[in-house]
Amino acid sequence: MLSARGIELPPGRVTLDTYGESPELSQSLLAVIRSGTKRAGTSLLWAIEAEGDPVPASGDIAIVLDHRNEPALLVRVTEAYLTPFRDVTATYAVLEGEGDRSLEYWRRVHWDFFGRECQRLGREPSENMPVACCVFEVIRDLVG
Repeated sequence: MLSARGIELPPGRVTLDTYGESPELSQSLLAVIRSGTKRAGTSLLWAIEAEGDPVPASGDIAIVLDHRNEPALLVRVTEAYLTPFRDVTATYAVLEGEGDRSLEYWRRVHWDFFGRECQRLGREPSENMPVACCVFEVIRDLVG
């Protein structure tokens, strides 16, 4: 799909990624990434495992899809690690770039999101639930 547009992928494991549970949230998060404010994203490890997706790793190349499942961005993961939810730091929350960029905001919205993911998976959310933290850089905006 990208090669037909003359876009060559850099070396690295290629994955597909999305942001947001709704078209509105997806558009909003993609805009924050494009602005340079959002440079990280977090996933629930249990959801990654349940879906059979690879655990993110440094060097991964992600094709970020928009709410229509169309390629929107090409990003490179520069740092990836697993940590319990409770151990996510204020520094990381700033990199996520959402809301007021505080750890309190990060915890509130991610607890809500991961709680819904846990319910879907038949798991109980807890402060110990494992999350995959990924810091990334935008390689290319694929829109336009």
